[in-house]
Amino acid sequence: MDAKQHKHFKIYKPYGMLSQFASNSTQQKRKHFLGELGNFPESIMPIGRLDEKSEGLLLLTTDGKISNYINSNGVEKEYYALVDGAISESQITQLQKGVEIGFDGKKYQTKPCKVLKLETPPLLPNRSKKIRDARHGPTSWISITLTEGKFRQVRKMTSAIGCPTLRLVRFRIGKIRLDNMKVGDVNAINILAEL
Repeated sequence: MDAKQHKHFKIYKPYGMLSQFASNSTQQKRKHFLGELGNFPESIMPIGRLDEKSEGLLLLTTDGKISNYINSNGVEKEYYALVDGAISESQITQLQKGVEIGFDGKKYQTKPCKVLKLETPPLLPNRSKKIRDARHGPTSWISITLTEGKFRQVRKMTSAIGCPTLRLVRFRIGKIRLDNMKVGDVNAINILAEL
């Protein structure tokens, strides 16, 4: 893969922003798009997506081959999820083994994945929209690492075990991490050196 002429960025996608640069849809005129975060090259594209209510690491590239490589070669993607309820060991085991979710109108069995309960909350910037607090019952933070990426997969998985996701932050893609990025930060990277 020759990435010399291509440009690559890692961004901290804010909550409430779509993982695209523009839309012709009249329903989306008031939405926020990635182009608001900076001046990007014309042929830039996101590698994968994060839904509007998810935040965290999103990679951008002008190289379609790199995008295809990351999306179709089982590159690990790690998420931190704040879930509703005190998650149990048996629920974590269910997630690890794979659960049945709906995808494209059919039932889909997720692949085995790495899941662990975080004893202390991850150090993340505050989210722009308030998350319900402990007065409404217990919550748990988990780390979940997938090698696949179906639409809203983490949210569907945690719902399937009875612990809906309240906040979802993608922290890592391959070896590329959010580290100390702030919401809305854009960093140019050498993507091949970091995968």
